[in-house]
Amino acid sequence: MADERETPPALGFHPATGERWADLLALFGARGACGGCWCMWWRLPRAQWIEQRGDGNKQALERLARSGEAPGILAYADGKPIAWCSVSPREAFPALDRSRTLKRVDDQPVWSIVCFFVARPYRRRGLTVALLRAAVDYVRARGGRVVEGYPTQPSPGGSGYMGVTPAFLEAGFVEVARTSAARSIMRYYI
Repeated sequence: MADERETPPALGFHPATGERWADLLALFGARGACGGCWCMWWRLPRAQWIEQRGDGNKQALERLARSGEAPGILAYADGKPIAWCSVSPREAFPALDRSRTLKRVDDQPVWSIVCFFVARPYRRRGLTVALLRAAVDYVRARGGRVVEGYPTQPSPGGSGYMGVTPAFLEAGFVEVARTSAARSIMRYYI
């Protein structure tokens, strides 16, 4: 199968702090990247996420960014925000433990990668791999030792918001658990 990706642009990566909130807004747009989610799906109990879908989730993400706890990292090309990766200690994502397929595999402290968003003009350029590598660097700089992700196998029409297995493999992650036919838990050991 031929590689259909275009060459990725020259990138810079920065934590999504309060100073970069306007950039996150520009990237996510009015819909919050995906139907009012604002990347809060894994951070909140389901009922709360539904109740505050849209503006409430937007405000929750803004509070996180302005608290000094960057809820993820932003990728930039030519000074413009073009992609996002949600990465934080696993404890920031309590909904993972309520998932049938994403429960902890052991008691190691891990940082979790739960979401990617790439602006449409920059898709299919290998940005997920670049974001994964930047996330590992981000976690390393904060003293983390294990980075964990929950990708799916690529499929036509499938949702890849949590990433796809080939990208994780290319970034140096290894599978530590197969939780369903389509999903696995993968780790990068620093």
